[in-house]
Amino acid sequence: METTEGQVGGVGRGKRADAARNQEKLLAAAAQVFVTSGVDAPVRQIAAEAGVGMGTIYRHFPTRAELVVAVFRHQVEECAEAGPRLLAEAGSPFEALRAWVDLFVDFLVTKHGLANTLEPDSSGFAALHSYFIDRLMPVAEHLLDAAVEAGEIRPGTRPYELLRGIGNLCIGHESDTDYDPRRLIDLLLRGLQRSS
Repeated sequence: METTEGQVGGVGRGKRADAARNQEKLLAAAAQVFVTSGVDAPVRQIAAEAGVGMGTIYRHFPTRAELVVAVFRHQVEECAEAGPRLLAEAGSPFEALRAWVDLFVDFLVTKHGLANTLEPDSSGFAALHSYFIDRLMPVAEHLLDAAVEAGEIRPGTRPYELLRGIGNLCIGHESDTDYDPRRLIDLLLRGLQRSS
């Protein structure tokens, strides 16, 4: 009897792990589609990117708003977890900061789309914004501090200012194909650097 329970428990855990992996894959695919095609992209495009049927998406996320919120949270977590990893892998703290900002910009594309999916004055939107600030502000602070300590950037830039400035530069990108916020963000980052 113990063996049977263990097997049943093992199968249940295996199924839960598979479901979690499938959901991660689906969220990563949806994030990629949202970055390239916006949050109004057809569900079939997301399903094709994830390699699943449309029914699978609707089973996990019955509404588009639920899918967008899940992608938002998924990208916040990816951004938060990437900071320390990039700092360990990059050639310098400034390179890590630059790579992290690039991920942050990809995330902002989805965040701006989210504003159109949810009411900006709703409690759900406010809770997501707080979650975003709570998770990403310490990462930005850590990366900035490391670059200051390494003598690569001047001290004094507050993490909130950096995140807000980058966010403001990204506004309007989706409606103006002639505007590339990454060029101005690159200028902003170069402006933080110490002169040689």
